[in-house]
Amino acid sequence: MAKPSSWKGLKLTTPATYRIRVQGRLENSWADRVAGMAVTVESSAVQSGVSTLVGHLPDQAALSGVLNTLYDLHLPLLSVENLDEK
Repeated sequence: MAKPSSWKGLKLTTPATYRIRVQGRLENSWADRVAGMAVTVESSAVQSGVSTLVGHLPDQAALSGVLNTLYDLHLPLLSVENLDEK
């Protein structure tokens, strides 16, 4: 029999910490435009850079706002991960 999980699931109003990875460089000065998420950029000789955003968002509407901002900047989305669900 499976052991019950303490995770109660995700709702539209559930706050959560997310890690979002996009292809391209996003400067730290954009933190205000992406809900105050911390921005780091990984560079390599092969890629033009991958930006990682990590931060706590109050709900799914805030997550949607961040994703829309990244879309408007033409940064291809590589991954979105909820860090609280583990």
